[in-house]
Formats: sequence, C-alpha cells, structure tokens
Amino acid sequence: MPKTTKSGDAKKSELPSTLQKSDEKAQRTFTKTHDAAAEQYGEGERAHRVAYAALKHSYEKVGDHWEEKDQRGPSDERSESGGPNPSGESAEGVDANATKKHLLEVARRLDVRGRSTMTKDELVTAIMTANRRETARNR
Repeated sequence: MPKTTKSGDAKKSELPSTLQKSDEKAQRTFTKTHDAAAEQYGEGERAHRVAYAALKHSYEKVGDHWEEKDQRGPSDERSESGGPNPSGESAEGVDANATKKHLLEVARRLDVRGRSTMTKDELVTAIMTANRRETARNR
C-alpha cells in the first residue's frame, strides 16, 4: 500500500510509530523510498528494509523517534557492506559510526546509567536497549 498521498506527503496512519513522532523530512524520506521499493520489489519486508536503510543514512534513532544526523552516511557495519546480502551487525538505527562524544550525549539524553565508563561498543548497545524501551513505552 502506498505510504504517500497524491501530493507526495506521508500518510501518517501508514507510518511506523517511531516515524509518526519524527520530522516531516524523515517521514518523506521513508515513505518515498518505501513506495519506490514496493514498486520495484513488491510490498513487504524488502521494501521496508530498503526504506529503513535510506532513513538510517541521514537519520539516527533516539528514543522513540528519528533525528537528523550531523553527517550523512552509513550508520553501522551492516549498512556499510550494503547489497542484497549485507554482512555485519545492525545497530538498529543507532549511529554506531558517530564519535564517542556524540554517543555519550545521546546516552545522557536517554538517561543511560554508567555511560561515562562505557566503551563505544557498550554505548551503542546501551542506546539500542534504551531506544527499544522508550519505543515500547510510548506505543
């Protein structure tokens, strides 16, 4: 089912809850990419994966919504490898390629305990957990 209206705006009712709480550009990025992928590959999981991959190139998940990244680019190992059979771990929307300073700031905003002593990989994992918790709480 198309996720955009005839005028090109995102259909709010068709968006995942995390995108409903995000800015219009994030919604537009996801919906236009999803619709193009659905046209190419058919409606389903593949169209959603393509849309999220495009979204993660410019946005990162913070809590229960998506925020624009400071620098565009792949967000984790999996998106760096790309292609039909990407390898590596997904960071579930966390910008694992960001600086440790940025990850500490995101962890602070999400009130992650013990963040000051965590390594970069531990911060990514803790932010992923906090994002899941925040999303579930706000559904």
